[in-house]
Amino acid sequence: MYTRPHGDDRAWASLLNAAVDLGITLLDTAGVYGEGHNETLLGQAVTPRRHEVFLATKVGLVVDDLATMTLHRDGRPAQLRNAVEASLRRLRTDTVDLCYLHRVDPTVPLEDSWGALAAMVAEGKIGHLGLSEVRVQEAERAHRIHPVAAVQSELSLWSRQSLGKQAHEEDIVGWCARNDALFVPFSPLGRGFLTGTITPDTSFPASDLRARHPRFTSPARTANQRVLAPLRTVAERHDATMAQVALAWTLAQGEHVIPIPGTTRLSYLRANVQAARLELTAQDLAELDGAPPAFE
Repeated sequence: MYTRPHGDDRAWASLLNAAVDLGITLLDTAGVYGEGHNETLLGQAVTPRRHEVFLATKVGLVVDDLATMTLHRDGRPAQLRNAVEASLRRLRTDTVDLCYLHRVDPTVPLEDSWGALAAMVAEGKIGHLGLSEVRVQEAERAHRIHPVAAVQSELSLWSRQSLGKQAHEEDIVGWCARNDALFVPFSPLGRGFLTGTITPDTSFPASDLRARHPRFTSPARTANQRVLAPLRTVAERHDATMAQVALAWTLAQGEHVIPIPGTTRLSYLRANVQAARLELTAQDLAELDGAPPAFE
């Protein structure tokens, strides 16, 4: 979750442990999520099982206003070092397995930011380095200094720009495959839209980021119902949920693609895990690939 989760921390810890029990080993967070609270919660929950999980976090963004998730980029080497060390304290670990540069800071040379993180790999504080929301050229620049182990960007049936299939898009998914890096899609369920549970009449509280997202205005939600039609057809064919089909489509984009769906409910968590067992046919994939682009 991007903001501080509501409710009892013990309930969230129970959900995290249930995920590990179900075989989920990659746990993804960031220093700005909940302004550090979510890292603290994750650290408390999994410390007894640290050997069972692969922890990923992100640095390079700073919270200005948590309520509105107003942020700014800060890729200065000293700031990144402080952020990594703060994350390690909150996560209760000596080494974070994967650390992303959350965003490239245009005021700081990427080589300086990446070099600072690479130095912390050499010190044993970070296991592997990743980039979030980058262009291919930026990934290439970083990769020449230290291997890029993962790239995290949005990818789902209604956000397919990372596949580079249209003009002016970049195939960062393909770049990752060619360079032995993971591609880690966030929002693989379209921020909940691809589950089919969000209608044009759905309302979002002011604290929900979707309340300010162009694709979640009522007119956009009405127009984007067309994206759901092939999902619904394939789901009925397999006696699966639309969410499971959306996740299976994302997984089908390559063996190096590992989506990270978020959830707050145990029932959804269990259903998401089952998506890994859903085998889509060539016909299924063709129908899903033919889904119209999202409107915003």
